[in-house]
Amino acid sequence: MFIEACYRFLKHLRQVKNASEHTVRNYAIDLNALKGFIEKEQLTNLPAEELPAKIRYNEDYSQRIGAKDAVINLNTLDKKVLRRFLADLTQQGHSKTTIVRRLSSLRTFFKYALGQSLVAHNPTEGLESPKLDKRIPVSLSYDQVKKLLEQPDTTNFLGFRDRAIMELFYSSGLRVSELVSLNRSDFDLVERVVRIRGKGKKERVVPITENAATWVQSYLEHSERHRDFDGHLAEQDPEAIYLNKHGTRLTARSVDRNFEKYLKASGLSSKVTPHTIRHTIATHWLEQGMDLKTIQVILGHRTIAATTIYTRVSPKLKKKVYDEAHPRA
Repeated sequence: MFIEACYRFLKHLRQVKNASEHTVRNYAIDLNALKGFIEKEQLTNLPAEELPAKIRYNEDYSQRIGAKDAVINLNTLDKKVLRRFLADLTQQGHSKTTIVRRLSSLRTFFKYALGQSLVAHNPTEGLESPKLDKRIPVSLSYDQVKKLLEQPDTTNFLGFRDRAIMELFYSSGLRVSELVSLNRSDFDLVERVVRIRGKGKKERVVPITENAATWVQSYLEHSERHRDFDGHLAEQDPEAIYLNKHGTRLTARSVDRNFEKYLKASGLSSKVTPHTIRHTIATHWLEQGMDLKTIQVILGHRTIAATTIYTRVSPKLKKKVYDEAHPRA
């Protein structure tokens, strides 16, 4: 069964591969996209109530698999079906980046299914991914960063939290998934470092600025953190650093939604995301003379090539390279 295989795969990602919640959720999104296409193409004669439920990334399949989940046969998903799926994504107007990611997810899924003898062949073998244009990351100027940091209303607890989030983003170039997974025990005020669990749960220790450390510490000690007040509940998770309005751990999706709100208020480009802050601080570090190897370690890049792209972002660095390379009269 396709649905059961999906749940077993997601469980494998969590328990064996130590994938983050954000990663597992993205795989579930891509598997649901394939599920929706199959239903649209092959199961139009079935009423909605007889179709399998949405694949939930945080559920145990053994507790919910039923008879209707068997309507999609894993072994019927051959290369032709997947080609039509990719073509359908293109017709719907999805970006090349999305299509490449979905195909990558399916490659990993079917590789797992083949290893578990759930399929006889891997239908993704030989499928070509669209060629992506090499895009230079968007980076903000110092004035734009300042404008964005000034958007949260720090006179209320949730606004204070959002400012503390932005300060830590800009201080240390964290990914959203890394930021929301932070615990109190990861934060060392004395040494001014945070312990980060990055992709694949790989740990690294990252320095933070005195300013960011002060904001985080002040947020942890905020007078409203332990009481219901002004639209938010008291702390329910004593380990988490960043809390939502219910007093439990903040999610990556909530950070994204809040960021959009401040982005609109600041008037900055819609292309700016929380990840843009990561690109921005890396670019600013380079402009201030930090070497690429150090930036690679702080950001948690697996290869130096991923870090090198920031040398193409900064106008200052471009001019420096130009001046150094230009033949002088």
